[in-house]
Amino acid sequence: MRSPISVAIITLNEERNIRACLESVKWAEEIVVCDSGSSDRTLAIADEYGARTFRDAWRGFAVHKNLAVERCSHPWVLVLDADERVAPALRQEIEGVLADPAARDGYLVPRRSYFLGQWIRGCGWYPDETVRLFRRGRGRFALRAVHEAVAVEGALGRLSSPLDHFTYDSISAFLQRMDRYSTLAAEELLRAGRSAHLADLLARPAWPFFRMLVLQGGWREGWRGLVLSGLYASYAFSKY
Repeated sequence: MRSPISVAIITLNEERNIRACLESVKWAEEIVVCDSGSSDRTLAIADEYGARTFRDAWRGFAVHKNLAVERCSHPWVLVLDADERVAPALRQEIEGVLADPAARDGYLVPRRSYFLGQWIRGCGWYPDETVRLFRRGRGRFALRAVHEAVAVEGALGRLSSPLDHFTYDSISAFLQRMDRYSTLAAEELLRAGRSAHLADLLARPAWPFFRMLVLQGGWREGWRGLVLSGLYASYAFSKY
């Protein structure tokens, strides 16, 4: 017999994505959706799937995700973003963990991301492992303004089946998110006492472009690899 699991999701105007996300985890015993002020049908769709929904003022990515995790009631927690999907192979692997009495305390899950009509494996985008599955009480998001990640108390394992990530569906969507994330990242650098100089504006964008396009095989992705490398260089420039 396997242990029950809760799924934790944070949302803000995710009407386009949330149904497919919830459909992919409707087998879970509990779904917790913490919303930060959606004006579309996000919460109505979540209600259709029997999710426990909450409305909270925005407190930052890490704090908001920790709030969602704290509201989960089952022994295991799976954290998802609204633009992610649990494919059948990953579900089967998760079910195996839940039935394993010797399971670890948390698990790294690979992600594969879909960008402008294609699954991307170059540019450092795959396997893009991140902790998403963990025992409740053993995992918590580190308090960072951006690029938040789960820290687990205990032993870590790895799953092999990927989590499907339907990321930016246009260059415009990337630029909109870049504007928000680069501001958060810049504020985090300021709090750490960092300052930016001309050398940062010249060198720091060049490094991710070269790393992603050449060292991480972005050139194999054709024009998409070139576009992605350029966008991440723009993000670095914008941040500094």
